[in-house]
Amino acid sequence: MKDRRKRDVVSWSRFFWCTLFVVFSCVLFTGFSFSTFRILFGDKFHPEIVYAWRPPALRAITGESPGNSDTISIRETVLLPDEAVLFLKYPQSARLFTKEDLDCAYFSTDSSSSAQPQFKRPPNRIDSDDPDHQIVRCPLSPRGLVVALALKSGGYINSGPIHRWDSLVYEALLDRDNTTVVFVKGLNLRPDKLYNTSRFECLYGWDFRTPKFLLRSSVMSIAQEIVRCQTPLSILSNPQKVNNSIKVSIRVKGRGTLHSIARPRLQLDPNPDLKARKPHHMCICTMLRNQARFLGEWVMYHGRIGVQRWFIYDNNSEDNIDSVIESLMDSNYNISKYVWPWIKTQEAGFAHCALRARTSCEWVGFIDVDEFFHLPNGLNLLDVLRNQSESNSNVGELRVSCHSFGPSGLQHVPTEGVTVGYTCRMILPERHKSIVKPEALNATLINVVHHFHLRDGFRHVNADRGVLVINHYKYQVWEVFKEKFYRRVATYVVDWQNQQNVGSKDRVPGLGTRAVEPPDWASRFCEVTDTGLRDRVLEMFSDPITRLLPWQEDTGGLDVQN
Repeated sequence: MKDRRKRDVVSWSRFFWCTLFVVFSCVLFTGFSFSTFRILFGDKFHPEIVYAWRPPALRAITGESPGNSDTISIRETVLLPDEAVLFLKYPQSARLFTKEDLDCAYFSTDSSSSAQPQFKRPPNRIDSDDPDHQIVRCPLSPRGLVVALALKSGGYINSGPIHRWDSLVYEALLDRDNTTVVFVKGLNLRPDKLYNTSRFECLYGWDFRTPKFLLRSSVMSIAQEIVRCQTPLSILSNPQKVNNSIKVSIRVKGRGTLHSIARPRLQLDPNPDLKARKPHHMCICTMLRNQARFLGEWVMYHGRIGVQRWFIYDNNSEDNIDSVIESLMDSNYNISKYVWPWIKTQEAGFAHCALRARTSCEWVGFIDVDEFFHLPNGLNLLDVLRNQSESNSNVGELRVSCHSFGPSGLQHVPTEGVTVGYTCRMILPERHKSIVKPEALNATLINVVHHFHLRDGFRHVNADRGVLVINHYKYQVWEVFKEKFYRRVATYVVDWQNQQNVGSKDRVPGLGTRAVEPPDWASRFCEVTDTGLRDRVLEMFSDPITRLLPWQEDTGGLDVQN
C-alpha cells in the first residue's frame, strides 16, 4: 500500500508537469492563449512585474500587496531631462487624484533606510482625466533618491518600474491590418530612411527579463522612431484583456531589448468600411506647448474657413490649456486633446495622430498653432479640397507654401491676435506644410517637416499660391519667440541654444545660439507688407459695435459658424 501511494503521487506529479509542458509548448509554437491562463490560474490571475527594491513606505495606500488589482499604484515612471512623469494605475471605481491630493515624495534607494521620505515637493502638474493614462509630473529626484507619491491625507502610493527616456518603447497602437505600430526612443535611426527589418524583433509580454514567457513576432517595417510589428493572433483574439497588462517592446539583435511602457491598448477601426464616407472632410493635427493664449484665435479662424475637427497633442504645457480647450468645446468646436509627454517626438506624434484621425477624417492638415491657412481668393478650404478630390482621385497630399512673418515693428503681443497684428513678412516662401489623406499614407508613416511618404498609387500636388498658402507667424515679438529656445519639438531639429548645425535653415538667421534679444528684432524679417489675412479676419470676425474679435472676449458665448 505504501509503495502504491508513492506511485500514485508520482503519477499525479507527472500529469501536472506534462500538462504544463503541453501548455507552454503551445505558447512557444502558437502564441499566448489567455483562455489557457484563465483555466490554469483563474480570473484573479494578474501578472505584474515585481522589482527587487521597494521601500516599506511605498506599499499601496490600502495596505494590500503590490499584485492586487484593487490598489492604486504607480504603473511606470519615466525620467525626462527636466522632470519625472509617473503613470498611475487606478481600480475601476477609484476617484482620480488632483494636484491638491498629492505630494511628490523622495525616498532613499538604500533598502536599509527609514520608510519615511527624505523630503516632499508639490507636483508640477497632473494631466488627463483618463484612469488608464493619468500622469503626475514631479521635479527630478536628486542622485541617490527615487520619487514616489504621498497622499496629503496620509499614506503612500505603491511604486513601479523606473525608466530613462533616452532608450524606451513609449507608445503602441493596434492597427486594422493585424499589425502593431510601436513608437520607440533610442534607436537613433536616420530620418527619411527605411531600415533592414531582419535586425529587429518584436516582443510581447509582461516582464521582458524572462524570455520563456515572451511572445515574439516579426518586424514588418522600421523607420525613424516607428516600428510596425505583426500582431500575434492570441493578442488580436482578446485585445481588451491584453490591453490591461501586455506590453510590447523591440529587441535589437546583438544589443538587447529596450525598456517599455507601451501597452497596445487602443484598437483602431477593427472593421473598417473603406468606401464609407468619413464624418469630417477636413481636420487638423497639431503638437503644442504653452500656446493656450493663441489657441482660441487659431481654432476659431480655422473653424470659419472649413476645419471640422482638431486633434491637439499637448507636449508638456504648463499654462491654462485645459480651460481654453474646455471653453472652445462649450462653443461646439470638436476638439480632442491627447496628452503627449514625449519630448522631441513631433514626427512620431504626427504619425500617431494620422492613425487616430484615419477613421473620421477625409483630409488632415499638419500645422503648428502659429500657422494659419490663408485663401487669398476668398474660397472656403472645403471647396478647395473637394475640387482637388474630384479632379485628381489619386492625390494623397496637398503641399502648401509657407510665408514667414516677422515682428512687424511690434514690441509687445498684439491684443487683437497674430493674424491682425503681424503684417510684414519675407518675400520668398519657406518650405511647405501638408494636408494629407490618411488612407494614402505609406505603412512606415515616415514624415519629415510635416509631410508624409505616400503609398504606391498616390501622389502629391503643390497648391496654387493664389488659392492657398500658409501664413507662418514664425518670428513674433521677442517675449513670445524666446520661448522657442527652450526646446524644439521635432526629433531631428537641434535646439536653438545648442552649438550643432549652426548653419541649418531651422536656425534664425543672424541670431546665434543665445536667447538674447537683438536691438533690431522688431524690424527684422520685414521685406513686404501683407495685410491679406488681416483684412479677411477683420471682415469675418470683427464685432460691428465693439470692433472686438471673439478671441479678445469670453469664448463661451461665441456663435460658431463653420
